[in-house]
Amino acid sequence: MTDDQNELGRFFHWGPISLISISLTVIGTSWAWWPKDTSFTTRAHFGLFWLLNLLAVYNYVMAVMVGPGFLPRKWQPLHHREAKFLQFCKRCDGFKAPRSHHCRQCDRCVKKMDHHCPWINHCVGWANQAYFVYFLVFYMLSNLHAAVVLSLGGFHYFSDSLLYGDIRRIKWSSLLICVFSLGLSVGIVLCMLKLICIQIVCIVKNRTSIEQWIVEKASCRRARSKRQLKPFVYPYNIGWYSNLGQVFNIESQTRGRGIEWPVRKGCDQFTLTREQLAQKAEKRQRTRTFKCTRHVTGHWLPILSQGLMVTICVPCADDPRIRLEPNDLIRVTRIRNYWLFGERVLGEASDQDQNKKLRKGPIRGWFPRRCAIDVTESMKTADSGEPDSNEIAPKKKCIGKEKQLKLN
Repeated sequence: MTDDQNELGRFFHWGPISLISISLTVIGTSWAWWPKDTSFTTRAHFGLFWLLNLLAVYNYVMAVMVGPGFLPRKWQPLHHREAKFLQFCKRCDGFKAPRSHHCRQCDRCVKKMDHHCPWINHCVGWANQAYFVYFLVFYMLSNLHAAVVLSLGGFHYFSDSLLYGDIRRIKWSSLLICVFSLGLSVGIVLCMLKLICIQIVCIVKNRTSIEQWIVEKASCRRARSKRQLKPFVYPYNIGWYSNLGQVFNIESQTRGRGIEWPVRKGCDQFTLTREQLAQKAEKRQRTRTFKCTRHVTGHWLPILSQGLMVTICVPCADDPRIRLEPNDLIRVTRIRNYWLFGERVLGEASDQDQNKKLRKGPIRGWFPRRCAIDVTESMKTADSGEPDSNEIAPKKKCIGKEKQLKLN
C-alpha cells in the first residue's frame, strides 16, 4: 500500500465519484435490458459481463490504494558525490531520484511518474502502472459488452413494437435511458482505447509521458544549439520485451525499488538527469523578469477584472493561477498572447515563511499578461552598474565645457 495517510479519502473526489456514477448507470441499464431468456449462451454472457466488471473494479481499487510509489521526503542519494547529477525538490526538501518528478496535486515526488489521473485521483507511476493498464483494458471490454447488449436490446424492443404492437405503447423514457447509456458506453470505449494505445506505446519504449517531453526537448536543444552537442541517447529503452517486464513482471519491476534502473550500453543512471539539468540551465537563461503593475485576483476566469479576451484565451493547462500585488517581481518562463507563466520572487530566506502566511495560494502559475511589464533589461543594467544613456549625456556635455575652458 502507499504511504499516503488518507488512502480511502481519495475516493471522495469528483473524479472517482463521476466514474463510479457513470459505471453504475451503464451497468444498471444493461441489466435492465438484458435478454429475458434463460439459455446457456445468455447466462454465459451475463457471467462474462460481471467478470469483466469485477476485474475492472479490482484493478481500479488497487491502482488507487497501491499508489505510484512516493519518494521519501528529504531523500538523499547513497553517495553524496551523485547529488550534483540530481535535481533538488524544495517542496520535499530532498533530491529527486532518476525518473522521479514532483506532483503538485499529491505534493510529493513520485517514482517514475507518468501523469496525475483525475479519475483515480492519484498519480500513475512505478508501483501502480500495471494495475492502471489492466483497469483500462477490462473497463473498455465491459463497456464494449454493455454497448452490444444495449444496442441489440434497444433495436429489438423498438422493431418488435413497430411490427407486433402499437407505437403508442412504447416506453419512450426507458428507450431514452437506453440510448443515453449506449452513448456513455461507446464514449468510454473510445476514451479507454485511446488511453490504452498511449500507455502501450510508452511502455514498449520504456518512457513516461514526462520523459517523452524531455526527449523531444533534447532533440530541439541540439537542433538550435550553435555548439556541436553530443546526440542524446535515451538510456532506459532496453528492448521491447524487457521494457514490458519493467511494468508487468513483478520481479523486474521491484528489483530497483523505483530508484535504480537497468540502462542500455553506453549510458548510466544519470544520463537523463544530466540532460534535465542542462535543459533547466538553458531555461533559466531564457527567463524574463516581469513587474506587476496592477492587482491580480488569481481567478481562473477573471472576466470582471481582466476582460473578455483574457477570459476566452485562458491556457489549456491544469497549472494554478497566482495572486499578485503591484511591484511584485515574477520570473516568467512561458509567454502567451494574454497570459504569462512564472514564479513570484519571494524576499530573503528569513522573510519567505512570512510572505507565504500573509498571501495564500501558490507562488508559481499563470497570470494575465496585461498586469505586468518586462523589466529584464533594466534589472540587468542595474546589476551591472552601467549608467543609463540619460545619465551619460550630461556627463559628455560637462566634459565638452571643460575642454573649451582649457583651450581659452
